[in-house]
Amino acid sequence: MSLKDDLTKIKDQGLTSIADADDLQTLNDIRVKLLGKKGPITSALRGIRDLAVEERPVVGGYANEIRDVLTEKIEQQKQYLEDLALQAKLNSETIDVTLPGTPVRQGQPHVIQQIIDQVVDLFIGMGYQVLTGPEVEEDKYNFEMMNLPKDHPARDMQDTFYLSDDILMRTQTSPMQARTLETHDFDAGPLKMISPGIVYRRDTDDPTHSHQFHQIEGLVIDKHITMADLKGTLATMIEQIFGSKFDFRLRPSYFPFTEPSVEVDVTCFNCMGKGCDICKHTGWIEVLGAGMVHPNVLRMANVDPDVYGGFAFGIGPDRFAMLKYGVDDIRDFYLDDVRFLSQFNRKG
Repeated sequence: MSLKDDLTKIKDQGLTSIADADDLQTLNDIRVKLLGKKGPITSALRGIRDLAVEERPVVGGYANEIRDVLTEKIEQQKQYLEDLALQAKLNSETIDVTLPGTPVRQGQPHVIQQIIDQVVDLFIGMGYQVLTGPEVEEDKYNFEMMNLPKDHPARDMQDTFYLSDDILMRTQTSPMQARTLETHDFDAGPLKMISPGIVYRRDTDDPTHSHQFHQIEGLVIDKHITMADLKGTLATMIEQIFGSKFDFRLRPSYFPFTEPSVEVDVTCFNCMGKGCDICKHTGWIEVLGAGMVHPNVLRMANVDPDVYGGFAFGIGPDRFAMLKYGVDDIRDFYLDDVRFLSQFNRKG
């Protein structure tokens, strides 16, 4: 048998093996066996040197032709097997689009953020602007321009994180009153603002206190503002947050930046006014402080208190959330327990 006959036999056997290959691994083994350095074609080509000179190019060209045929057939079979595998995978992973989808659990804002959003939405609807300020604040704005000079005893009411003699972590959102009063153009219209944010005090964390908590400062300055305007505003807010079944009252109090000052109480959520341990048998629970802006605060911001006046209030969203939902430990809001937080949906 001649060398050309050997090559023809290799081709026929190779084509048969390739056609019979039913997976990619088997096909790759056949490719290595036929076309590799130790394959039959390579071995046959070594015999070309024993042929007559005139036969060598003919047999060499025939060997290359066979190599090309086998290579092409292997590629065709490979593509066929890959398509077959893909189709099998598609068939096994068919999705029935008529089946109901897997429910995806939807997140929600934190309960305290929900309270803040309710308050913000309410006051935006009443024409207020929403302003935010720095949490690292100047003593000038946090205390002095709020009618608390350095030797004022009322500073003892708030334990403060001082970063230097004149820089501190703000203890209230009230500094935005002073900052806004300094820049507001009253010729363009009255000032109506709220300022939500985080405040800091050197309190020991316990069920009702935290070293970091939220406040929303409210301020209205215009001509002819009275306590009646303040009371009507508070009534609207309390009904929006707590519902119409809760009553409220104003109690005389003291804040350095308002005069007169009041504490605002609402009907006890636990006993509905009958008296219990939570409300100390008064039927009322304190929820916020408010009052008419002190003339000194206006003067220090270069606003004439003989022409302009107004009211201010400070809301604690953390306390609102505790009272609204009957939570007795403020720390529960900050432990990131999804089981606890998921109880408070948006409609609350």
